[in-house]
Amino acid sequence: MRTCFKIFIAISVLSASAASAQEIELDPITVTATLSQKRASETGRNITIIKGERIQNLPVHSLDELLRYIPGVEIQMRGPMGSQSDIVLRGGTFQQVLVILDGLRLNDPNTGHFNSYIPIAPSEIERIEILKGASSAVHGTDAVGGVINIISKSFAARQNEEETHITANLSAGEYGLLNTDAGFFFSKNKLNLGGGLLSNNATGVPQRGASGFFHNTTASLSANYHFNSKWNMAWRTAYDKRSFSAQNYYTSSLSDTATEAITSLWNQLRIGYETEKQSITLDAGYKRMQDDFVYNSATAPNKNLSQVLQMLLLYQNRVSANTTLVGGLNYQQRYIRSNDRGNHSLFMLSPFVSASLQYLPGLTVHPSLQLALFENLPAELVPQLDLSYKVSSWQLRGSVGKTIRDADFTERYNNYNKTTIPNGQRVGNPVLTAERSLSYEAGADWFLRNDLKISATFFQRFHQRLIDYSNTAYSEMPRKENLLPTGIYALAKNVAEVNTTGVETDIEYRIRLNKEQQIHASAGIVWLNSKSSDTVPSFYISSHAQFLTNFSLIFQSRNFTISLNGLYKKRQEQSASLIDAYITPDYFLLNAKVAYAFWQKALAVFVETDNVFDRRYSDLLGTPMPGRWFLGGIKWQWNTTK
Repeated sequence: MRTCFKIFIAISVLSASAASAQEIELDPITVTATLSQKRASETGRNITIIKGERIQNLPVHSLDELLRYIPGVEIQMRGPMGSQSDIVLRGGTFQQVLVILDGLRLNDPNTGHFNSYIPIAPSEIERIEILKGASSAVHGTDAVGGVINIISKSFAARQNEEETHITANLSAGEYGLLNTDAGFFFSKNKLNLGGGLLSNNATGVPQRGASGFFHNTTASLSANYHFNSKWNMAWRTAYDKRSFSAQNYYTSSLSDTATEAITSLWNQLRIGYETEKQSITLDAGYKRMQDDFVYNSATAPNKNLSQVLQMLLLYQNRVSANTTLVGGLNYQQRYIRSNDRGNHSLFMLSPFVSASLQYLPGLTVHPSLQLALFENLPAELVPQLDLSYKVSSWQLRGSVGKTIRDADFTERYNNYNKTTIPNGQRVGNPVLTAERSLSYEAGADWFLRNDLKISATFFQRFHQRLIDYSNTAYSEMPRKENLLPTGIYALAKNVAEVNTTGVETDIEYRIRLNKEQQIHASAGIVWLNSKSSDTVPSFYISSHAQFLTNFSLIFQSRNFTISLNGLYKKRQEQSASLIDAYITPDYFLLNAKVAYAFWQKALAVFVETDNVFDRRYSDLLGTPMPGRWFLGGIKWQWNTTK
C-alpha cells in the first residue's frame, strides 16, 4: 500500500508540475526507423527521443542510468554508475537490443552483457533515439526488442554553424564516491570538434565479504570536416575502461567473489556526400575489447579479447516529394581470442532496401527488406512493413516484421576450455541455431497543442528457437568432457517457442509557464506477459518486468532546478538462500537532485540523493544494488553561439 501511495504522489507531481530547460519538440525529426529524416509520427513506430542537454539536469551518472528512466526501457543493473547493465525492450533478452553510435553497431560479439558500455561521454551527445520493436529489416541482427541510437554533436553538425560549449561537473559523496563529467563542442566554418570525459569511482558499499567498488572511465574525441557543401568526413576515437566488483554477476555460488576489468577501444570513420536529392555515406569502424574476469582468488582468470571490423554503405535518393528510397550494405567480421571460449571468427553480410511512400495525404508507408548472410548458416530474408496515418491531432500507426539473432561467442563456447566446470556454471552450446520471430504492433499518438503527447501501443512477438540459459542435469548435457557427474548446469539452448504480448503507454508533457519557469515530464507504463513452451523457465525470459512504470521530471524556476527520476517494477520472485539473495516481487525507486545556479548561471552547485527511500533491491539474482546514497557537487558551463 505504501508503494502504491508513493507511485500516486509521483504521478500527481508529474501531472501537476514538471520542467525542462530545453525546448524539446514532441514530434521531432528522427533517422532511426527509416534511415532517412522523417518526423517521428510519420515512421509508423513508437520512438522516444532524448536531447543530450537533458542528461546534465537529471540525477543520473552514466548512460545506462539515463536509459533506466526513459519510458518503456527496462535496465537490469548489476552494479551502479556504469559497472554493468542489461538493456531490455518489450520483454526481450539483453542480447535482443541493438545499440548504435553514429550509424555503427556497438553490440559486442563476446556477450550482450557488454552492450551498455557505450564509448561516448554524455556531454558529446546530440540526442538519443529509442525505437521500440522489431527493426531487423533495416538494422539487421539483434534488433529484436528495439534499437538504442546515439547521435553525437560532431557527426550531426552542419557546415557554417558557429558555437562553443564547455561543461564540467565534479561531485563527491558517500563510500569514497568521486565523479567527473566534462566535455566540449566547438564549431566554426567547416570544422566541428567534440570531446568528453566521464569517470565514476567509489570504494563501494559493503557486499558479502567484499566491497562493491567500481572505477569506470570513458574518454572520447570526435571531429567533422566539411570540404564543401557536398562532401564531409567525420572521425571518432574513444577509450573505455571499467573495473568493478562482479560478485555473483553470473552465478549464485557462495565461492563467487569475482572481479572484472573491461577495456575497449573504438574507432570509426565516415565519408559523406550529399546533394539536394541524394546522399551516400560510407561508415567504417573497429572495436577492440579486452575482458579479464577473475572468479575468485583460487582460480585462473578468464581472458577474452573480442574484435569487430564493420562497414556500412548507405545510399539515399529523394525520388520525389512523396518518395524516398534507401539502400545499403552492412558487413561485419567478428573475432574472439579466449583462454576460456577458444579462438573463433564469424562474418555477416546483409544488403537491404527501404522506401518511404506517401500515397494519400497523411498516409505514409515504409516497406523494408534485408537479406542476412551469416557464416555457416542459411541465408535469411527479413521483411518489414510500417504504416502511419494522420487524422487531425491523432497519428495512427502499425508495423509487422520479422527479426533474427545469431548466438554470441559466450552462448556458443562459454566454459569450453576449462579443465573442470563447477556445479551451477553457465555452459555454451556450439550447435545453437539463429533465433527467428514475427512481431507486429498497432498504436496511436495523440498531440494536445504543443504541450502534451500521449502514445499507446499494443504489440506481440512470436519467437522460435529463442536462445536462453536453462538449468540442465549432467545426464542431459550435450557435451560432458569437463563437467561433474553430479552437477546441474545452466546450458545455453534454443527454447522452442516464446510468445510475448504487451501494452505500452508513453506520456510526454512540456510547457513554458513564463520566462523564468519551464516544465518537462515524461512517464511510461508497460504491461508484459511471456509464455514459453519449455516447462522449466529459462533465465532471462523469466527475469523481465511484468509491469514497469518509469518517469523523469525536471522543474526549473529562475536559478533553481529540481529533478526527479523514478520507477516501479513488478516481476517474478526468485531466491538463492545459499548467498542470501532474492528478487522481491516489486520495488519502487526514486532519485532526487536540487541545483542552484549563479554567476549568470555559468556556475551551479547541487545536492543529490539516489534511492531516496533506501529500498533494498536487486534487478538480477545475487547482485544487490546500493541503498540510499548522498552526494553533492559543482557544475560549470560556458556557451557562445553566433
